[in-house]
Order: sequence, then C-alpha cells, then structure tokens
Amino acid sequence: MTSDDTPSRIDDLSPPEMQKLLIDFFHRIVVHYGMWFAEVRHQMGMPVALQMMDRAFERSLGIQMGRLAQTFGFEMVDGVPAALAGMDKPELLAALDAVAKNWLVNDGVWFQAVEFKEGMNDAKRCNDSCWAHFSPFEAWRIARLLDLGPAPGLEGLARALQFRVYARLNVQSIEWEADGALVFRMNQCRVQGARQRKGLDDYPCKSGGLVEYTYFARTVDPRIQTECIGCPPDPHPEEWFCAWRFRLADQ
Repeated sequence: MTSDDTPSRIDDLSPPEMQKLLIDFFHRIVVHYGMWFAEVRHQMGMPVALQMMDRAFERSLGIQMGRLAQTFGFEMVDGVPAALAGMDKPELLAALDAVAKNWLVNDGVWFQAVEFKEGMNDAKRCNDSCWAHFSPFEAWRIARLLDLGPAPGLEGLARALQFRVYARLNVQSIEWEADGALVFRMNQCRVQGARQRKGLDDYPCKSGGLVEYTYFARTVDPRIQTECIGCPPDPHPEEWFCAWRFRLADQ
C-alpha cells in the first residue's frame, strides 16, 4: 500500500476489488483473442485466419477450461463442465436461448455506444462493417458443424440458416420456388418487434442485411447469389420484416 492507502499492486486490493479485476481479466482475454484474429486476418487474409483460429480455439479452450475447472473446483465431462453435461435437452435449449439473447444484447449495446457518441450514421457504418466479418465467420463455423463441404448448394444454405444465432431469437421460414430459388423470410424479428411495441418505425436495416446475407451465402457456397426481396426501410407485409432470394449463379 502507498501512504494514502491507494493500492500499488494487485495484492493490495480488497476482495471486492479483486472480484472486479478477475472479471476484467476475462474481458481482456476476449478482447485480446479478437485482436489476434483481426490482425491475422489483416496480414494473411480471412481463409488463413480461419484456419489459424481453428487451431488456436480448440487448444485454448481445452487449456483454459482445464485450468478454470481446477481453480473453481468443478469437474469436466467430455470437454465441458459437468453441470452442462448433466443438462437435458429442454435445459440446453433454454441455455442456448439465453446465450443467443446475450449475443443480441452485446450487438445492441455496441451499436448504442457508437450511436450516442458519434451518431446514427457512424453506428450503421460500423455495424455493417462488423457484419462483413462476422457473417462469413458464422457461416464457416456452421459449415464445419454440419460438415457441409465446399459447395453444398442451396440445400446446404437452407440447413445453415437454421443454425445461426438468430434462429433461436426470431421466427423464420424457408420456401422453394418453382425455378429452384430459395426464399428466406424473417417472419418475426426480435429487434423490429420491440420497436413496433414502442410505436417506433422499423429500423432501416437493409444496408446491414445486404452485407449479412450476401456474405453468409457466399461463404457457404461461392456460387450463391443473393437478392433482397424487401427489408426496412422497404415496405413489407405484416407476415415478414425482411425476405431474401438465393440462386446458384448457373441457374
């Protein structure tokens, strides 16, 4: 301690202060992990960055979970905490829903942090650019989860769309048209629905959606072309908020 009782090192902190610092250490890990990925992507390109992430994530997860289990006194079963391994299907679905909501909240608080400081235009610009990176990443993770292969076509895209985080938050539907095109509709949107209940206009998400769906589909299969049928601020029927049509380039 210094003469004025100000902590000069971590050992001087009180237990409540150490608790907050521990949470901050977790935060630093997450941010540092993301910075590593961003820098590898910047210097070596997205395909290489994804390969490197694949190696780093599996190794890091095993090491960190093992150390946390030893530190906090919980057991691991097949690579996951015993409490998680003991959950039944309804409990796991509830957990997935809770994490999905946290993901959406995280997206929203970042948007608002920029909006309140720099304005809506900069917030939308950052949001759209973020989706240009996140959407291919999510598509890549899903493709690996489902073992879709390099060119699974529209059938692969239809499957992949059901495994996005959004699939646990919104109500969505898929329809096949006579010419073989795939139409995806967001029938109920958590964000837009909340705005409706407050009497607000739709959030104009088309610019972000064009990035989100185009990049997602292209990552699943480079041959897939994306067309926006309608997305706010476009007018839309009550049955859906946004709708997208996907075709193979050679169709």
